[in-house]
Amino acid sequence: MPKLAHISHSIALPEGASASIDGDVVTISKDGQSLSREFRHHKVEVRTGEGALEVFTNLPRRSDKALAGTWAAHLRNMARGVDEGFEYRLKAVFSHFPMSLKVDGNQFTINNLFGEKVPRVAALPWSPAEVEVRVENKTDVVVKGADREKVGQTAANIERACKIKKRDRRVFQDGIYIVSKGA
Repeated sequence: MPKLAHISHSIALPEGASASIDGDVVTISKDGQSLSREFRHHKVEVRTGEGALEVFTNLPRRSDKALAGTWAAHLRNMARGVDEGFEYRLKAVFSHFPMSLKVDGNQFTINNLFGEKVPRVAALPWSPAEVEVRVENKTDVVVKGADREKVGQTAANIERACKIKKRDRRVFQDGIYIVSKGA
């Protein structure tokens, strides 16, 4: 396999967004909202250009090439997050016992799942300013935020809190499930 001279990924910033690099930390900000992330590697670097960021590596090996692509994907997600944000939608499904959902500060409470007396609790590890969780129409849950990883982890925490054990999943389908992932 021929060795490439260099790998360069260009990430366009949305209109009105700015990027700054302070050492290994890249910050993308727009309209008072900003996301920061550390990118540290001895062969792969992030550079700023005119309205864009560039992930660059010289004489890459396979692992360097893969890392450059991963960093480019992270930077694209950060740029899209400060511009549009990310939104995950979840749906509560129940057949006999109506469950009730409630957001209490930094925890999400599910009451009456399968008629259980003890409520199930999902951790919401980030502040409402970072990740907003709200219940609509008693069965729909909307998780919104700028950081894709935090929004996805919050939705996964809610989904995982309803996991049913020692039952056939094909028959006992009650729970909260991710319905859509989008902007």
